[in-house]
Amino acid sequence: MSSRPSPGTRGVSGADIPLAGSAPRVGVLGAASIPGARILEVVARAARSAGDSRPPVAIDKLRGRVATAQWRLADPATPAVVRALRDLDVAVWVAAETDLESALRVRPTERRERVVRTAQTLVTATAAAGVPRLIVVTSAQVYGAAADNPVPLSEDAHLNGIRDGGIVGDLLAVEDVIEDARRVHPGLSITVVRPAALVGPGIDTVVTRHFEAPRLLTVKGANPAWQFCHLDDLAAAVGVVTRSELGSVLTVGAPGWLSQEQVEALTGMRRIQLSEATALGTAARLHRFGVLPAPASELAHALYPWVIDSARLRAGGWAAAYDNETCVGVMLESIKGRHAVVARRVDRKDAALGAASAAVALVGTAAVLRRARRS
Repeated sequence: MSSRPSPGTRGVSGADIPLAGSAPRVGVLGAASIPGARILEVVARAARSAGDSRPPVAIDKLRGRVATAQWRLADPATPAVVRALRDLDVAVWVAAETDLESALRVRPTERRERVVRTAQTLVTATAAAGVPRLIVVTSAQVYGAAADNPVPLSEDAHLNGIRDGGIVGDLLAVEDVIEDARRVHPGLSITVVRPAALVGPGIDTVVTRHFEAPRLLTVKGANPAWQFCHLDDLAAAVGVVTRSELGSVLTVGAPGWLSQEQVEALTGMRRIQLSEATALGTAARLHRFGVLPAPASELAHALYPWVIDSARLRAGGWAAAYDNETCVGVMLESIKGRHAVVARRVDRKDAALGAASAAVALVGTAAVLRRARRS
């Protein structure tokens, strides 16, 4: 199923967030990142539209590119961030990882410790600074990807993501911190926003790398359902949430979803199919050997559905500006010239010669390792 927003019914975008009185003073933590900067731009535009002379606050270790913000240099993972949060009405933090290259340079245990420490610090600092609202962006991947997932998933569906050393495990740990914070700090209103697979300039994730492979890996008997979320739509959604409390958990993505056949037609890519045991089992072994950068559980999000509905945001007046077909085009443009085999970046020659597809690369690399161990 796929649908395009009708021009006559399109909801709010980043340029036309509905105004309800004076604009809140918003601070974006991690504002130098790609998603943080885009959210900051949307919030700044909304403040100007409301006639608010106060610029939004950008909080990060280094100054970023958004000149219309007031920059307060602070590490969001340290208690010193409390000073940067003072006088805000809403704080926004993007916990979702959109720079896979950088994330994978850090040992999983160190990465997990830092993201949990950052979440704990931000919750405590936000409450201590007297900021009444906190918005945290994670990912719809926390619901887990499974062959028997309902399509779409309810916003209140159980979190079935795999709690291993992967990035989804990091986000589940963040969600645990948020759940604890709701009990410890009842005066702090926390909203979690869970986007579908993010696409946009500079976005680098396990899902986008799936499309850098020579072919699309599928598993026998699976029925993938592809859904994306453009970075601009996420930013617009967060902008809406800064002005209206729509619930403690919100999901955001393009309307509907695409079948595997539709994705192949849009990308011009062909599939290669393996059994589930071969694909995920081999991926798990290669991850243990350090050949693949992400655990096999991350690969599941490119094989099985994890479609969401965005019901609460739509009820609040938001609608996606980008449909799934357009998101695929944006993603292909952003990854042009990049080549990966099961999320591992390789050069063009290796991508072409090493395997005709990501699946062949999986099996071929496993065979090489087996021969190496025997010799």
